[in-house]
Amino acid sequence: MQPTAPAWNEAPPETRHISRLTRETLGLILAGGRGSRLAALTDWRAKPAVPFGGKFRIIDFPLSNCVNSGVRRIGVLTQYKSHSLIRHVQRGWGLLHAEFNEFVELLPAQQRMDEHSWYAGTADAVYQNIDIIRHHAPKYVLILAGDHIYKMDYGPMIAAHVETQADITVGCIEVPLDQASAFGVMEIDEQARIVKFVEKPPNPEPMLGRADVALASMGIYVFSTKFLLSALIRDAGRHGSSHDFGKDLIPGAIGRHAIYAYPFQDTQRDKQGYWRDVGTVDAYWEANMELVQVAPPLNLYDRDWPIWTSQEQLPPAKFVFDDDDRRGMAVDSMVSGGCIIAGAQLRRTLLFSNVRVESGTVMEDSVVLPDVSVGHDCRIRHAVIDKGCVLPDGTVIGYDPEHDRKRFHVTEKGRVLVTPDMLGQPLHTGEQTPG
Repeated sequence: MQPTAPAWNEAPPETRHISRLTRETLGLILAGGRGSRLAALTDWRAKPAVPFGGKFRIIDFPLSNCVNSGVRRIGVLTQYKSHSLIRHVQRGWGLLHAEFNEFVELLPAQQRMDEHSWYAGTADAVYQNIDIIRHHAPKYVLILAGDHIYKMDYGPMIAAHVETQADITVGCIEVPLDQASAFGVMEIDEQARIVKFVEKPPNPEPMLGRADVALASMGIYVFSTKFLLSALIRDAGRHGSSHDFGKDLIPGAIGRHAIYAYPFQDTQRDKQGYWRDVGTVDAYWEANMELVQVAPPLNLYDRDWPIWTSQEQLPPAKFVFDDDDRRGMAVDSMVSGGCIIAGAQLRRTLLFSNVRVESGTVMEDSVVLPDVSVGHDCRIRHAVIDKGCVLPDGTVIGYDPEHDRKRFHVTEKGRVLVTPDMLGQPLHTGEQTPG
């Protein structure tokens, strides 16, 4: 009997698939990219190491999804300026049990194939670790981008892969057509089988019957291991290939192998699941600002699906002074441990750990990374303040775009990125390297 895929956008069952399938799956997280569109936020760290959400790093989301899904054999492939990323994984992800064959392994680019080759593309990064895949001998390989924010149970996707007898299953979302050129865009048939896949097309095709949206890849793939290994070997020997899953390997397999799309659904809300590519400063600012809403689209308070991270031991946040002209307060904001708000006012602002804000300062609609010191009588809005910045008394940011551009990075939408380098300050001295 010919296997069939579920109807497109049909919500998968709510039960978590921690089962034989997830235990037989090896997760590989591609975490080697810089993320150059994040500008100076990635001058000294890889994109997956960028802080997010008050206390996390971006890499914590795919790692937590793996652990919560029951995929507990995980490799993290690193390359670009990976020190802070490696340190974070070492400090925060020792929670698995080696005696049960659970692990998070760091797989830096180490010229395993020859002495000249770094990771040349996403497929090449996996190919260069082909001996490690063979050693772990999984039945399925789950390949994930390490730089997206979302919560997803991978179990149903792996189960759908097995049910349809697919060679490749691609996690998909619907995106507005005018944004689709930033993604891998695909066309599917009535059985959700992928019949066309184009990476970042300049003129993306809309979904059938949906003129305003395109079907886009999330950078999440399930492979049957035998097929993956043979496909990687073929691609490695193909002259002219860029050795990338979206540009080469997946398009080259269409029409000759079983490749299915898998819809990412929020089964509780009966709609497409939350997923953000925080690949630009504007997107990063917006995703963080969503978290201070009364009912944010991403629930970080969900005890059934926790986001794990390296947990620094810090005192509670403190708000001091209650005079009319000097009142420590925060409205519609998130404030992490170790922060002191000494007579300052915060509105719609997210503070990471160990931030101090002095009296007379007003901060609005801003994201402040760890270990920042903000002086007296500052006015700051629509800003992203990088780790370790020291803002002098009277600093004004976000009110005069022309003046801000002379010192800082100002986005098309007017958000201002400030880093220690831009302030002429040394990198954060609390750690030997930034991150």
